[in-house]
Amino acid sequence: MPSPTAPKKKPGTRVTSLEMPPNYWQRFLRSLMNTEALKRIGLAWVAAVAIWLIVGGSRPPLGYRLEYAPPRDVVSRIEYKESDPEATAEARRQARRQVRFIYTNDPEPLTQLRAALQRRVVELTSAAVPADAQAEWAEFMPQDPKTPFTADESAAAYKRFRDALATPEAIERFNAALAKAFEPLEHHGLLDKLPQEPNEGDQEVIYVHRVGVPDQRELVNVTDVIIGDDSRFEKRLADVLVTPDIAVPAARWLRSRLPNTLTIDADATRRAQVEAEEGVEQQFKTIPAGDLLAPFGHPLTAERLDQLVKEQRAFVASIPTYQWLARSVLMFCGIVGLFVLCAYFIWRRDHRVIDSMQRLSVLLVFVVLTVAAARWAYFDPWQAELLPLVFFGVTTAIAYRQGIALLLSAAITLVLSFALGMRLDEWVIVMGTLATAILFVSDIRSRSKLIKVGLVAAVFAALTTFGVAVLKEQPFTSALLTSASRNAAWTLAASFLVTGLLPVIEKVFSVLTQISLLELGDVAHPLLQELVRRAPGTYNHSINVASIAEAAAQSIGANGLLVRVGAYFHDIGKILKPGYFVENQVGNVNRHESLMPAMSTLIIIAHIKDGADLARQHHLPRPIVDLIEQHHGTTLVEYFYQLASQQSQSAGAGDKVEESTYRYPGPKPQTKEAGVLMLADAVEGASRTLVEPTPARIESLVESIGMKRLLDGQFDECGLSLRELRTIQDSVIKSLTAIYHARVKYPEPQTA
Repeated sequence: MPSPTAPKKKPGTRVTSLEMPPNYWQRFLRSLMNTEALKRIGLAWVAAVAIWLIVGGSRPPLGYRLEYAPPRDVVSRIEYKESDPEATAEARRQARRQVRFIYTNDPEPLTQLRAALQRRVVELTSAAVPADAQAEWAEFMPQDPKTPFTADESAAAYKRFRDALATPEAIERFNAALAKAFEPLEHHGLLDKLPQEPNEGDQEVIYVHRVGVPDQRELVNVTDVIIGDDSRFEKRLADVLVTPDIAVPAARWLRSRLPNTLTIDADATRRAQVEAEEGVEQQFKTIPAGDLLAPFGHPLTAERLDQLVKEQRAFVASIPTYQWLARSVLMFCGIVGLFVLCAYFIWRRDHRVIDSMQRLSVLLVFVVLTVAAARWAYFDPWQAELLPLVFFGVTTAIAYRQGIALLLSAAITLVLSFALGMRLDEWVIVMGTLATAILFVSDIRSRSKLIKVGLVAAVFAALTTFGVAVLKEQPFTSALLTSASRNAAWTLAASFLVTGLLPVIEKVFSVLTQISLLELGDVAHPLLQELVRRAPGTYNHSINVASIAEAAAQSIGANGLLVRVGAYFHDIGKILKPGYFVENQVGNVNRHESLMPAMSTLIIIAHIKDGADLARQHHLPRPIVDLIEQHHGTTLVEYFYQLASQQSQSAGAGDKVEESTYRYPGPKPQTKEAGVLMLADAVEGASRTLVEPTPARIESLVESIGMKRLLDGQFDECGLSLRELRTIQDSVIKSLTAIYHARVKYPEPQTA
């Protein structure tokens, strides 16, 4: 009867108070709001920004490469200026021609010449009779045979010369006049002719500096230093000596003896020329809009491609800010959208990649590095984007799954196609080669298989290159053959690179390849040899479990080889105390009879921790260690638990035996492989207790153990579905039936 004071409910109150459970999308959004999810979102955001910066998301791509034949005429989109190398070179040559050469002046030869003239004059004026100075005076006479002097004319000239210098005062005036006449020559120097050609430097003015003082340069007209045949020196002497009777003969004597006192300062002149050339600004020419840059159907040469690059730079510089901003935002949103798509796919297919911060970080770094490498390798002259992309695809297929590798490769290629202007035919070649390489990466049991994958993908790359060219009606040229060969070579190189770096890939991505698993499964492994020697019964059990578990794993598409190798090592912890495990006990000796159930349980459970420690000491991979730790999950050690319960009841103790004390520490199986190993291990051990292991009894045993593990929640975290569990049980039943198959009993031999 309801209480009279209870409030009376109105109709519909019960219904309206019910809350519907959150749907799928609500659960998904809630999962994004926790701290761990935000960390992963932040990491992905950083990776997206890095990719956007690497590909230059704000700049439109060029879209042309060397030897590409444009399908239409390429014209300039805007009017722009580009550098004019010919005009720049001409301007530099002009600047070089205007450089004034630098000379060093050494006046010592002129000083010596002046002293020689003074001595000769003294000899002429001091001769006793004219005949004694005839030879010396001949040096002062004209040397041109066309205008010879007669003896009388020579004697008369000599007399006038001697009379003009008859007194010491006249000699002194002559010396002073000579010094004055030589002064500009000694100051500026003399040069027979300019060494530089007209196109090498200034022909009218030069720089002159004294020996030892290069910083004190003076501008000098070339006409003032060229010796020549004119009468400048004679006029200068006549101006200071007044009488031509002295000036004319002295000038004749000096004219043929004037030395070169100027030598070019090559280093200083060269520096001046370099400075003049460097001072010339880059010359430009204007390219009008609509000007033809690359004609239709002709492969792009380096010169044509350079013109396209210059036009592209000018076009990018002319883009308005709002267009630049819009492209940046759209490109970044596209990258983020691809991140979301890939993250959702990975979360649905293999959530462990996202659950593990380490694995997610490694994957994102790998993606960013691949984008950077592909962008760098895309450009001329390498055109090697297939190398990093195929390396990424094959490595990701090995480390994760083919579906994840295919999606991530397609996403990266799509980003690069927009960022680099990759054409449709290029995208088809790249994506087709990637898909071929990824789809053939399965069950890699030898390194030669990776090389075969590379060969198949390389052939596909070459054939696709030719096929695309045929569809585009391109002619068969050497450029097409080079492109096909290059694509095949880079693809094959990627497979060799993966093969060589396989140990590094396994270490970085924390994965085990079939190759490494086969190496680990060698019975010569020290741990397995120790297991054979110290616990032969456990070794035999492990071999049987490996056979049963491998077939069961393969039946649901799991990694059968990993399960087999894990089964070899799953009980290596029993090496330390082999006598406490029934399969290693000889005779009727049971060491547990003298122990309490709790102590026996501790010894039994300890083989999990001991096995994991031994595995780590021998550097077994993490997946094998995980199988060792998870193959019992948190199951109950039922025998000793029941024994402890019976002893407690017999002793009349009121305390209930704590079940948690008799459970394995776990964790529960986290992968399908661990779930398969748990069931195979339990069933193989239990099947030995069957007196008559008929198929029906084996089937009943397997289903009973499978249901018990299921109800105990041991398969809750490994991702096994009920259908897969049924398939595993069928495979285990088949394997055990084959092991315990019936045999024909041979009759005893008849005695005579």
